[in-house]
This record gives sequence, C-alpha cells and structure tokens, in this order.
Amino acid sequence: MRLPFFSVWPPIQKPAMSSSKVPLPPKNRHCLSRTDSRPLPLPLGASTLTLTFFFFSAHIPLFLYPFLNTTSKSRPFEYLRLTSLGVIGALVKSDSPPTIEFLLSTEIIPLCLRIMETGSELSKTVAIFILQKVLLDDEGLQYICGTYERFQAVASVLSHMVEVLVEQQAVRLLKHVVRCYLRLSDHPK
Repeated sequence: MRLPFFSVWPPIQKPAMSSSKVPLPPKNRHCLSRTDSRPLPLPLGASTLTLTFFFFSAHIPLFLYPFLNTTSKSRPFEYLRLTSLGVIGALVKSDSPPTIEFLLSTEIIPLCLRIMETGSELSKTVAIFILQKVLLDDEGLQYICGTYERFQAVASVLSHMVEVLVEQQAVRLLKHVVRCYLRLSDHPK
C-alpha cells in the first residue's frame, strides 16, 4: 500500500533529512535514494489513479517545468531534470486520454524536444518516451500533425537524433525514435 505523497513530503523538506528517517514502510524506503532530489516523492503520487486527478486539478506538473527548462548540464540540474521527466513519464505511462489532454494544454512538447536535443542520454530517453506516449494517443498525434510548424519541429529533432545515434549507437533511444516515426506515419497527411 502506498502512502499519499502529501503525507511524506513535509518531512523530506527538512534539510538534514536522510532516507533512513523518512516515515515510509521499510519496503518503500528504496523510493528515496537521494535526499537532494526533492521532487522524488512526486512519482509515488503521480502513478496512483486517485491522485492523478489532483495532480491535474492543482497543475502540479507545471511546477516541474522550470526544472525541465534549465539548460545547465551540471549534475544537480541534470538530476532535477531527470526526476521531473520521471514524474511526467509516470503520468503518461497510464495511457489515459485526460493525461495527454492536460499535457497538450501545456508546453511539454517543446520542453521534451529541447531535452531530446541537448540532454544526457537518460534524459533524452525519458523525453522521447513522453513524446512517444503523446503520439500514441490519437489526440496527441492530431495535435502534433495539426500544424506544419509542430510537425516540422518534431520531425527535425527526430532527424537530428538519428544523425547523433549513428555515432553513439544508443539502442534504447533508437527504438523510441523509430516508434515515433512509425506513429507519425499513421497520420493521413
């Protein structure tokens, strides 16, 4: 049984908190691997259906967007970016149309595209996973292919990723790129 993330959040905000002092059952302590990654408990709440509604009502994912918008490549910023992407990734993993609808009303696509161009390999993988989940939804595909500019932005970043993957040979990333291209080919335009 999972604890509501709101009951876990206040103790984690204390600066001297270690993962051994967090009031979680022993089987859930592994969820808090780093005390300097404050957004880490959010995936716990984002992955439960009852709390997903409250995530969207309170626009909690929007509070993570500044972490996604950073361009710094330093390790702390990369951890924040990756953790924030993980929260969004947990939301899209549910394949629920309201999740995709909410994300399409925000700036998640441009943020993911920028991370796919400039992030670490792991950040790129999570960002393209989010893009792939958006594309797999019919409304998401319609949104991206709805204007030439959106389609061109996505196609351009995917093309750039293929060029980079020729040198890096990251199989996980290539798998997601191919799936995105396949889904884009499903659109009648």
